[in-house]
Amino acid sequence: MRSSDSRGGSGRRSGRGPRRSSPRNNGDRNEPRQPQRPPAKKTLWQKIVSFFKPDAKPAARPAYPSYNGGGNRPEPRPSRKPETVEVTTPKLYIGNLSFDATENDLHELFNGVGNVKSAEIVTHKDTDKSKGFGFVLLATVDEAKRAVAELHDKPFMGRKLVVSGAKTSDRETDYRG
Repeated sequence: MRSSDSRGGSGRRSGRGPRRSSPRNNGDRNEPRQPQRPPAKKTLWQKIVSFFKPDAKPAARPAYPSYNGGGNRPEPRPSRKPETVEVTTPKLYIGNLSFDATENDLHELFNGVGNVKSAEIVTHKDTDKSKGFGFVLLATVDEAKRAVAELHDKPFMGRKLVVSGAKTSDRETDYRG
């Protein structure tokens, strides 16, 4: 008759207490053992992710400031230089506009540089709120170039304007004729 040990049988042990692991220091049982910490509990999201990706480790959380003002603050994004478009038509792109700016404000501002044919601020179609950019159509290309030279990076209603040539597509009509 075989005893029920780890080599076979039903895998059950005799009722003489819990299983013990072998001591770490080559049989030195008088050395105190380090207490084992229970594994950290997973959040619901971590459980879901581990279900679909069993080998995935949970992503580290970014250090955001707490609501009481403490903690590490995220690094500000580096400022990006706006793309400057060469002025080849009298149509200009006006960026970084104040959300309070109106088409009349743009018309008055650019009238000091040249003859303004139209000024348009792009708005959201559902809310009619400004998207912060617009277009101005001047009479000539020379006036448009002068407007870029004079008004680019100038403060207007609390913000520095971005003034450059508007990107045009092949479908648009030629403004010179």
